[in-house]
Amino acid sequence: MILLLDIGNTNTHLGLANARRIVRHEDIPTRRWYEGAADKALAWFTRSRLVEGAILCSVVPQATPRVRAAVKARWGVDSLVLGPKTLRGVGIDYPKPETIGPDRLANAAAVAHHFGTPAVVVDFGTAVTFDVVNAAGNYAGGIIAPGLAAMTDYLHEKTALLPRIKIREIKEIVGKSTEQAMLIGAVHGYRGLIRELLLALSLELKEHRLPVVATGGYARLMAAKLPEIMVVDPLLTLEGLRVVWNAHRVEREMARQPI
Repeated sequence: MILLLDIGNTNTHLGLANARRIVRHEDIPTRRWYEGAADKALAWFTRSRLVEGAILCSVVPQATPRVRAAVKARWGVDSLVLGPKTLRGVGIDYPKPETIGPDRLANAAAVAHHFGTPAVVVDFGTAVTFDVVNAAGNYAGGIIAPGLAAMTDYLHEKTALLPRIKIREIKEIVGKSTEQAMLIGAVHGYRGLIRELLLALSLELKEHRLPVVATGGYARLMAAKLPEIMVVDPLLTLEGLRVVWNAHRVEREMARQPI
């Protein structure tokens, strides 16, 4: 089994995969890496399965060495850290590759592997990010906008009378309460933002039927009435790690073959 780790600011997304697919996944709080509970969390997640390799992407640099040390201590394997130099499956056409979030590189590898190029990933997290793989198969850049929850939380925090709302689907288009009005602006209005940006990307890439894959917390909610989104895949980042690991495995096997 291969251990996959997507280390985010709040949660670390864990996956176990074989050569073909992800067979188990779970989230743990990223703070566990600092509380001395990481080894116990890894043991619980993997059960008694043998881990023969590990790959991670991390947007928390302080956590990365702790994760690698925990994996090394338990299974004696070195973790492959995803970055511009270790990326496989897509190239990079970007001025400063080292500034690209490694989770975004994982998403690009997954979408190119499964849907071809050009293609776009929309990741609905704390921010909503659009990642573009161009027709040449290169990560070409993207778009960052405020996340849905961040936007509504900001309204609550910066105004005296607007409540904190739980985001959900809403059919109405004219609000009959403050909560309804905020939900309409958030859900319907946010879909408008996503639709407009996807249209602009479609024109830029000269692709009328542009493959668009959504992932992240609000992906299913947003995609429900956005026909521009082809697929919702909550495990896309982990899948990208699996794809990159497999590419490295093939390289190693080829290197061992006699000339």
